[in-house]
Amino acid sequence: MLYDLKADANKSTIVGMLFSAVKENNQRLQLITRGKSQEEVDYKGPDHNFNSTAQLIKHIMYVDLNWVYRLKGQTLPQSLKELYGPMIDENNRLPMVKGISLNTLMSKYDDVLKMLNDSCAQLTDADLDKVVTFGHENEKHATIRWGLWHMADHSRYHQAHINLLRKWYGDNSLSK
Repeated sequence: MLYDLKADANKSTIVGMLFSAVKENNQRLQLITRGKSQEEVDYKGPDHNFNSTAQLIKHIMYVDLNWVYRLKGQTLPQSLKELYGPMIDENNRLPMVKGISLNTLMSKYDDVLKMLNDSCAQLTDADLDKVVTFGHENEKHATIRWGLWHMADHSRYHQAHINLLRKWYGDNSLSK
């Protein structure tokens, strides 16, 4: 298998490369979560005090959805906030997610990636220099280029947590 980050025909070169990084990380997320039972998707670690795979996937998805709308220069519609959110709960933690199948979570995330694909197809490499605001607590500023890179990096960061949960779940299953 050949790995590469290159634009497809409907995207400019750098935009396509950055989109490819996000897309490849989504494919990796699908690979590392494949075959997880509902119990494992909802598993919160040995002491039940970590974010579950379900919470992490929903979080990655919601962050990416917010970036899709930033790329478009639009505010995230309330209907999508209600469907995909919130970012954090009243205790400043990732919201509880339990009993939602991996298939449902990944299907909703695929919808977000389709929106991102459509948005990226509208961007030029020059658009990557545009500055947008982000952050749910303190307003920050970043280029669209950084936002696309951040989506890929953020996903990989939480995939490490998902891998650790899988290890703990396997260790826990062996000790039963």
